[in-house]
Amino acid sequence: MIELILMQRVDKLGQMGELVKVRPGYARNFLIPSGKAIRANKSNLERFERERAQLEAQNLKRREEAERVAERVHGLSITVIRQAGESGALYGSVSTRDIAEGCTTAGLTVDRDQVLLPHAIKSVGLTTVRVALHPEVSIPVVVNVARSPEEAEKQARGERVEAEAEAEQASLEAELAAELAAGQAESER
Repeated sequence: MIELILMQRVDKLGQMGELVKVRPGYARNFLIPSGKAIRANKSNLERFERERAQLEAQNLKRREEAERVAERVHGLSITVIRQAGESGALYGSVSTRDIAEGCTTAGLTVDRDQVLLPHAIKSVGLTTVRVALHPEVSIPVVVNVARSPEEAEKQARGERVEAEAEAEQASLEAELAAELAAGQAESER
């Protein structure tokens, strides 16, 4: 385990300024290169204590900016058009990159690493994901995955697209059964 000083809040790890012990790979490959932490040695501890007020002021300013942006784009919804099978399963999936591009198109510039997606979206429908504007500020974004723009509009209004498809299938089956019955009745004459 390696001891580090957190330079900003990290989910499931700690707040800015805390001393934490993490595995060497996590420190070496993620926390230190991304600037989220520094090694906890004597010189770094002294440097952090000297700059603590300035770092906290910068963090507070960035958080306030993120909160203003969050208020401005509250209720953001994006639409992603994908090919899908009859059951609504996608041929592929919607990833963080797709969501980040959709947000940028909608007017909120974010990187794909800011999109907090617990698992890839693999079916048609509405899904809510979180976008982290700051380590302490995140907003919900509704992702509307559909086969066509018309289907996306129906889903956004709350209509069940599958129910409509099932009803259409049932009416086609009823028509076919009626034609078969009529054809059978004619052949018996």
